[in-house]
Amino acid sequence: MPIQLIVTHPGGAHKDEFLACCLLAHLHGVSIQRREPTDNDLIDPTICVVDVGGSHDPQLNNFDHHHFSRDAPPQCALSLVLLNLGVYEDALSFCAWLRPAEWLDTLGPNEASKLMGIPRSALSELNSPIDVTLLNRFASHTELTPDAVLYQVMCMVGEDILHYLHALRSRLDFLKHHCQWWSIDSKDPGTPPIRALFLEQCDEIAADPSFGLYAFIAAEDQQEHVHALIYPDRRGDGYGLTTYEDCPRLNFSLIESEDDVRFAHKRGFVAKVETTEPIRLKELVALAVVN
Repeated sequence: MPIQLIVTHPGGAHKDEFLACCLLAHLHGVSIQRREPTDNDLIDPTICVVDVGGSHDPQLNNFDHHHFSRDAPPQCALSLVLLNLGVYEDALSFCAWLRPAEWLDTLGPNEASKLMGIPRSALSELNSPIDVTLLNRFASHTELTPDAVLYQVMCMVGEDILHYLHALRSRLDFLKHHCQWWSIDSKDPGTPPIRALFLEQCDEIAADPSFGLYAFIAAEDQQEHVHALIYPDRRGDGYGLTTYEDCPRLNFSLIESEDDVRFAHKRGFVAKVETTEPIRLKELVALAVVN
């Protein structure tokens, strides 16, 4: 049964219902009304009721969290829509912004800032004018139809979130079968080996070779064990060499004088090389080890 309408609360707008409506607008292309829902809205499965109404019932497309108990997981309206779409766990794992958005909406700014490990003032300091404008414009409407500019922007946001999650899941499955873990000995025999994640050149990933590598490392629970990434350079036939999370054991500016090094950043965190031979790639990483 196709969705006919999206209803969310009037008044001030917040990121959670805004993004939830972005997803639903992209998927269904129907008008959004900002008002209190009626009893008929809540029992009509063709109407999505978001962040209002006191009901969480995916079969009826009701996505409100405000009636949850204090000790319930900190899930907001966006969480409930993502759950219904079957992408919540991936979003929680790979969208770093989701958990803070949940905390902020369900626990408030003081508790959210504590959980994020930042001062309360940092929430305001990091607030983007893009967020402010979109939420204020959203709040100013009682109804948004698909021909409205803001509605079309919302569809873009929803599309990009879902495209990212679906593309990332596909890429992680690909990386599982195509990545190699290299152990590279340094020139100093007393120094532990460098562990590098290597991805071989392939037409399937040519447009964005590095996409998903950090998420793959997290999915494999290898954050504490990897020092470098080696992946195809999308601007040429060689490879990019980068430190993982600014690993202090490597400084790629040390190899800038090598004949097959096209570019090495002065700060040492990345280099672009012409070679495609695994033996030579390992040599270059070994030369970049800080003694």
